[in-house]
Amino acid sequence: MIGIEGIADNPLATKRDMRLLFERLAAPLKPFYSEGGARLRLGETGASYEASVAEMEGFSRVLWGLVPLLAGGGDSELAALYPKGLANGTNPAHKEYWGEVRDYDQRLVEMAAIGFALAAAPERLWEPLTAEERRRLFDWLDQINRHPVYDCNWLFFRVLVNVGFRKAGLPYDEEQTEASLRRIGDYYLEEGWYADGVGGHSDYYVPFALHYYGLLYAKLMEREDPARAATYKERAAEFAKRFIHWFADDGSALPYGRSLAYRFSQSAFWSALSYAGADPFPPGVAKGIVLRNLRWWMKQPILDSNGLLTIGYAYPNLVMAENYNSPGSPYWAFKAFLPLALPDDHPFWTAEELPMPKLAELSVQRPAHLVLCRDQAGHAAAFNSGHRSTNEHTHTSAKYEKFVYSTAFAFSVSRAEWGLSQGAFDSMLALSEGDNLFRVRRKNEETAIRGNVLYAIWKPWPNVEVQTWLVAGLPWHLRIHRVASARSLDAAEGGFALGLAPGTNAEAEERRAAASGGANGTSAIVGLLGYARAELVYPNANTNLLHPRTVIPTLRASLEPGVHWLVSAVYGDPEGRMPAGEPPLGELRTSIGPDAIRIITVEGEAIELPRNGISSS
Repeated sequence: MIGIEGIADNPLATKRDMRLLFERLAAPLKPFYSEGGARLRLGETGASYEASVAEMEGFSRVLWGLVPLLAGGGDSELAALYPKGLANGTNPAHKEYWGEVRDYDQRLVEMAAIGFALAAAPERLWEPLTAEERRRLFDWLDQINRHPVYDCNWLFFRVLVNVGFRKAGLPYDEEQTEASLRRIGDYYLEEGWYADGVGGHSDYYVPFALHYYGLLYAKLMEREDPARAATYKERAAEFAKRFIHWFADDGSALPYGRSLAYRFSQSAFWSALSYAGADPFPPGVAKGIVLRNLRWWMKQPILDSNGLLTIGYAYPNLVMAENYNSPGSPYWAFKAFLPLALPDDHPFWTAEELPMPKLAELSVQRPAHLVLCRDQAGHAAAFNSGHRSTNEHTHTSAKYEKFVYSTAFAFSVSRAEWGLSQGAFDSMLALSEGDNLFRVRRKNEETAIRGNVLYAIWKPWPNVEVQTWLVAGLPWHLRIHRVASARSLDAAEGGFALGLAPGTNAEAEERRAAASGGANGTSAIVGLLGYARAELVYPNANTNLLHPRTVIPTLRASLEPGVHWLVSAVYGDPEGRMPAGEPPLGELRTSIGPDAIRIITVEGEAIELPRNGISSS
């Protein structure tokens, strides 16, 4: 419920407003702390780790907002709980002891916020402890230097704990810290982009983890490690020029990748950029992105009746959640409150909030395998060439391998495995052997980007090869598939998923086109080659990240063994305008002739796709 007093109507214009928002979101947590203050139990849903660890996670994640608040001169009703909780949680004789950690333990993740607390707000969270309590807290945190962590952003958790030790005047593991920082350097790609581990995805873990922690390090260790601090700032500034394209003018950000239940952590990078003094834009730009993003989120029904953040995206939704999302996990979102640590006279607070700067309509971001497009209304969409590797995170295909991701329409995840309604295959080509069980792209054999044209080869079965070309653009884009199959297949090509608005959706189905439009925008798809019919698919409820109920305009075809070409034009307009006439192939810079398909990139390069099945991509 967004009607919690002071949430939805907060103008979020000043530091005081942001403090008030933090307090309004934090105050409902107070009844759910344990008697000893070391655990925060917010619900009954499970995660991959036991409930006692989830309760420690909830306790720790609040610190991402509480520490900046205290460091910046603010106060909170929760502040007095935390020295007590830190003392009891690290006391082996106390019933709320957090326990001995194991290799790759979730508690290693949550230590990072405590390390930040030691470095940034010691007067409130470290100095009130007795000498014995400090020793126990140190001993418990120091376990991170004796256990392996995953080879990804997790290495920064060890770094932050040791930074906390160093700032508090405690012994710290210089060798472990340096080794972790060197390994993190191996993740760097180019243009400000990291991968989340060598060969990993480039998603929100780049801005709200790798860059975020790097900027904390740059601020806290600028004197001790000036060269690395400068590198982190320079890379973050370069990344900012790309990442800004992920934000729409209305404050929403691109739903893409995993861990989207962390919600307004989407804008935490901009908070850290200002905190570390690394912003390449005027300070009002970052301020505007952070505050608009918070305003957008506060308009969504993300709180329950107690005022607690729920698991989900734009509404409570366990279907899209990760296996590591416990009831306390969403409070990672509190990372966005880092500007509260800045003094009142900092440019972030004194500058006028600025709108989004004028951005190019096209931003090619090869390290992330994406091409970002933007329309005149500020709607942002990311076209995706796909990845050569995959992983076993929940809904990996939906979160990383759809053809396009949009701030206005969001993507859908499958509810179950049977049919198009359970599969919710928006922005995908789904293939079935006639048994109503569909396969989609999960990883790729090859990928490439040439201007606004993206290319991939993927194999849903060993003897089925799909070559896909995407011609990126808004509101129209083009998809071309060459399917070489030794199997008989049913094919379904989904457009954008459109949220159903009661009484407002106008729908149309023709032999080769389907469309739906209403208060949430317009989605349409037109078959240009190879498709037999069009229909409107109504997915199972709670599959889309933005809307509990959606419709997906979809094209269908039946393919016998052999080589087939499938070509479609896909339309998405968040303003609700219905497409007029035929798709504008001239604007898409594409021609479909009797013998060949010809694509001309924005740079003027021509790509010929012969109908005889010989690809010259």
